[in-house]
Amino acid sequence: MPKITVPGKGTFEVKAGTKLVLALEDNGVNILHRCGGKVKCTTCRVEILEGDFCEPDKIEKSACAEKGVEDHLRLSCQVYVNADMTVRPILTVETSGMNAGPRPVED
Repeated sequence: MPKITVPGKGTFEVKAGTKLVLALEDNGVNILHRCGGKVKCTTCRVEILEGDFCEPDKIEKSACAEKGVEDHLRLSCQVYVNADMTVRPILTVETSGMNAGPRPVED
């Protein structure tokens, strides 16, 4: 099983093919996902520090461009965990003071 490392939070194993946003939430990382994982709000952004991940598709690129999200960040609702990676969540419940939002759906 792939491992995700979050600095300050630890390392955990997740089932291959899991959405990164769900893997983080299910392992105690209070990442925001205000739109419920529908690629609209961009609050689930992460910096992928190490690891293998797919390139963003047109929808993710468009949402990030519209909201002014930096090019080196990804939306965790659009990343599927298939290999070990190290990520840094950008917006969390603790850093933003907002509630996380509705749980994203599993594919």
